[in-house]
Amino acid sequence: MLTTLHPFTADHYDQALALWQACPGIGLSDADTRYGISKYMDRNPGTSFVAFDGDKLVGTILGGHDGRRGFIHHLAVHPDYRHQGIGRRLAEATLAALKAAGINKCHLFLLNTNQSGTEFWQKMGWTVRKDISVISLVLEKGTC
Repeated sequence: MLTTLHPFTADHYDQALALWQACPGIGLSDADTRYGISKYMDRNPGTSFVAFDGDKLVGTILGGHDGRRGFIHHLAVHPDYRHQGIGRRLAEATLAALKAAGINKCHLFLLNTNQSGTEFWQKMGWTVRKDISVISLVLEKGTC
């Protein structure tokens, strides 16, 4: 199968959401609404990508940065398309875009129960950190 990568746009949202909902290990929240994702992409242009097989969206990655560190969210590949290098290509595209923006270090958020995700990222050379934790605060219910 020949998949093509494209910049992630708001037009891809419905297909992306359906993919995320079909992929165990993708944690969705109130921040993953059409508005939230569009806002994220507006703030981080050119760092998020989708993969297509013809007209079918089969992979996504959200990438962005805060000016000093990069962040990756929602790398997902449809189960029927896994083990074909699509996830790696999506990750490499986002990392190249972040590097071009002057970002030299990237973090990602991964559910502790997502063993296949952990294995994927470790094969890509990433290190699971045990010395830091994510601590969150909801500022307004229904917006995160």
